[in-house]
Amino acid sequence: MISVTSNFDGGNIEIVSIDETGNIRLNIRKDTNAEFFQWFYFRVSGIKSTSLSMNILNAGEASYPEGWEGYQARASYDKQTWFLVPSRFDGKVLTIEHQPEHDSVFYAFFAPYSYEQHLDFISKIQKMPFCELHSLGKTIENREIDFLKIGDEKPGKKKIWVLGRQHPGESMASFFMEGFISRLLDREDPVSHVLLEKAVFYMVPFINPDGAIAGNLRANAAGINLNREWANPDPAKAPEVFHILNKMKVTGVDLNLDIHGDESLPYNFISSIEGIPSFDVRLKFLLDTFKKQWLAVSPDFQVDEGYPINEPGTANLNICSKAIGERFRCLSMTIEMPFKDNANLPDPVFGWSPGRSEKFGASLLDVILRIVDDLR
Repeated sequence: MISVTSNFDGGNIEIVSIDETGNIRLNIRKDTNAEFFQWFYFRVSGIKSTSLSMNILNAGEASYPEGWEGYQARASYDKQTWFLVPSRFDGKVLTIEHQPEHDSVFYAFFAPYSYEQHLDFISKIQKMPFCELHSLGKTIENREIDFLKIGDEKPGKKKIWVLGRQHPGESMASFFMEGFISRLLDREDPVSHVLLEKAVFYMVPFINPDGAIAGNLRANAAGINLNREWANPDPAKAPEVFHILNKMKVTGVDLNLDIHGDESLPYNFISSIEGIPSFDVRLKFLLDTFKKQWLAVSPDFQVDEGYPINEPGTANLNICSKAIGERFRCLSMTIEMPFKDNANLPDPVFGWSPGRSEKFGASLLDVILRIVDDLR
């Protein structure tokens, strides 16, 4: 008998009907206390050698329906290796077609990164030299807001903040953070060694565990899009942002990087601070240098495609990168990765993947080393 379930960490799907011939009709559930939806993650079992046609009926009503154009879903037998499966969108329904080789398969919008994976990772790295694990406070559902300090706080050292998973459905951000943090803690990496002499890193790798566990796309447990709360966060509805911003006020910020995924654009790109009131010659120099250096370091980065650049004085100061850039007069940006594939360097088997996300995160250390002396 064919069975479908999403009753696990990060799961999201609603069953409309299951036909034993392999025709399955589904809906994506909305975020907790919010109207956002697009993330899906579910398991189908009892289906070896069955040709599956899984139809997500409400895909055309999703938060970013353009994200389905040219998109292919991910599948995995072991939750370790995620591969592309044929998918098509007719403007209303997303159809995923697959003939499994085993009895049970997981399907997802992107390779998931669970809260348990996060706990395993930070529990391991807290034992490494130069790394300290703290809690900044609690989420809506009383989970710790895990905070990493890597490096010694000494006078003159630059203060670098890196944030991940404000939007819980953007799981590529967690793989990026793993790649970044793992390389930073590699005692045999000369780039990391020099960076930790020049800077101290403050990181919140998993800002929104409540939303991630619930299988949300963008919202926390209160239904709040955290990346629109940075001007004046409500401690009751957005404690995650409230506690992080308070800590930033204590430490100061010389560089801020907020890691995300974009549903629609098949590229890696940044959205920065050109439109904030205090954008000046110094910040323009830092931004231009940052982009130039990442282009030199990673073929996965590009600057031709991305969001429209804000006109002077028109930036939305509720958004993290804009708000922090303005408050601290620092270089600050949103880093976006694709749910689809990197159209400039496509992979027909895996698409944009956890491994590519990790390597992209690790590559950022080379860029920071090249600009760290100019940050302030």
